[in-house]
Amino acid sequence: MSNRITSLFNIHYPIIQAGMVWCSGWKLASAVSSAGGLGIIGAGSMYPDVLWEHLRKTKKATDKPFAVNIPLLYPDTEILMDIIVKEGVKIVFTSAGNPAIWTSFLKGMGITVVHVVSNTRFAKKAEECGADAVVAEGFEAGGHNGKEETTTLCLVPMIADAVSIPVIAAGGISSGRSMLAAMALGAEGVQVGSAFAVAEESSAHPAFKEKVIKAAEGDTRMHLQKIVPVRLLRNTFEAAVAAAEAEGADPATLKALLGRARAKLGMFDGNIEEGELEIGQVSAMLNEIRPAKIILEEIWQDFLYEKEKLCRL
Repeated sequence: MSNRITSLFNIHYPIIQAGMVWCSGWKLASAVSSAGGLGIIGAGSMYPDVLWEHLRKTKKATDKPFAVNIPLLYPDTEILMDIIVKEGVKIVFTSAGNPAIWTSFLKGMGITVVHVVSNTRFAKKAEECGADAVVAEGFEAGGHNGKEETTTLCLVPMIADAVSIPVIAAGGISSGRSMLAAMALGAEGVQVGSAFAVAEESSAHPAFKEKVIKAAEGDTRMHLQKIVPVRLLRNTFEAAVAAAEAEGADPATLKALLGRARAKLGMFDGNIEEGELEIGQVSAMLNEIRPAKIILEEIWQDFLYEKEKLCRL
C-alpha cells in the first residue's frame, strides 16, 4: 500500500508503533521497523545517556526508518533534542505540549515532525507550525489523554476535515478492523500502542504484560484530570486515586499521591498493585504476548481481509 504516510516515512505499511514510556525501547522499535511499520523509541522515560544507548542499538538492529517520541512536558527536552540532531534521527513525534516550541527547530534540521493531538485546535496549530502530519489520539487511548474526552470515532474525521496534512489515527486500534474503520474516517495511517505494549520485544515488565492481557471490559479508567489526564488499569493505586478524586482532592493532594516514578514502578519494575499502569481500553481485546512482527502482520492481513469483505457487501 502506498499513500502519503508510507511515502512520508518510507515504510511498507501505514502502521506506526506508539512511543510509550517504559515499553518502547530499541528492541520494540527495531522489530516494528524491520517488519515494515514505523517503530518509535519512547524517550519520555529516558535519561539522555539512555536515549544515546537506545538510538545506537536501534541503528545496529535495523536499517529501516524509525522515529523518536518526545513528550514536551518532560524534563531535559533540550538535551534530548540535541542528542536527536547529533545522532541523525530523521523522524520525531512530539506530544504533550505546544507544537510551536520545537517544530521549527526540528524542521530546520531536516527532520520530519509529527505532533500528537487530541483536538482540532492543536491539529490546526501543528499544521501552522509546519508539522508534516498529526496523530489524532482519541479518548480510548492509554497513557496521557486529552481533557476534551473526544473518542477516536469523532476525533479522526473532525481533524481530517480541519487540516490538509496527513492524519494518523490512534486510540482503540489493535486490529485490521479498527484500522479499516480509521481509514474510512479519513486517516491515512494508524498508531498502535497497547497491542505493542504487550509484544515480546516491549521493555515493559512481564507482570505488567500479564496484567494487561487478563484485563476485561471496563478495567481501565481515566483519572487525574486536575493534573494531566491519564488512563489507568485498575489496581490498588488506581483505587486510591479514585477514592481521593471522589472526595474532591485538589491538585496538590493528587500530585502527592502520585509521587515520583509511579509509572516506572508499575510498568517497568512490575509492581502491579502500587504502580501506575497506563494502558488503553483495547486491553480488553488483547489476550496473548507475541512478537511485534506477528502483531503487525496480523493487523495488516486482517485489514486487507476486512476491506475485501466490505467491498463484497
